[in-house]
Amino acid sequence: MEIKFKPMGVYATNCYILTTNNKDIIIDPGVDATNWVLKNVKNPVAILNTHGHFDHIWSNSELSKKLNIPIYCPKDDAFMLENDPFNYGTPKSKASFLVEPDSQIDIEGVKLKFWHFPGHTPGCSVIEYNDIWFSGDFLFKGSIGRWDFPYSNKDDMVNSLYKVKRFKEDKKLLPGHGEFTTLKEELKNIDGWIRYVKNS
Repeated sequence: MEIKFKPMGVYATNCYILTTNNKDIIIDPGVDATNWVLKNVKNPVAILNTHGHFDHIWSNSELSKKLNIPIYCPKDDAFMLENDPFNYGTPKSKASFLVEPDSQIDIEGVKLKFWHFPGHTPGCSVIEYNDIWFSGDFLFKGSIGRWDFPYSNKDDMVNSLYKVKRFKEDKKLLPGHGEFTTLKEELKNIDGWIRYVKNS
């Protein structure tokens, strides 16, 4: 297994390429990700989105067409791919597969799990592969995703923070922005974040 990543665009959104069993899975191809991805894949099989914000999906359409591969997106965020709700000029794309909350997907024998942690967006998810969490904009090193955007929800974020406390097995945490960390490390701060969000 190999993981390549590169921060993309002005928001430095981490785009990942997970290579396993000689298959490349592209996660969150953001602004201007296409050329980098094309140079770093040999056998691409799918694009996965942790959520629907423009800086994570910008290159969905271009890559999907160039590589002839499907897009998997949490079903509750699919409208963001199709409608550009923030009017940023995001190239529109359409999910080939709408992923149900907390469901496992199988891509040519590669099994991944989408854990649903809404709050930042309605469909905000963590993508799990073995001992790795691609945590999108739910958890970061020392921080959590914002809950004050359009389509964000404070109560959902609180519930998601309670939910993540139930996970006992440590994971390598590869976030949508910033440095890598671990689930164990970030769980130390979750109670504080719950209090903070509740009082915001």
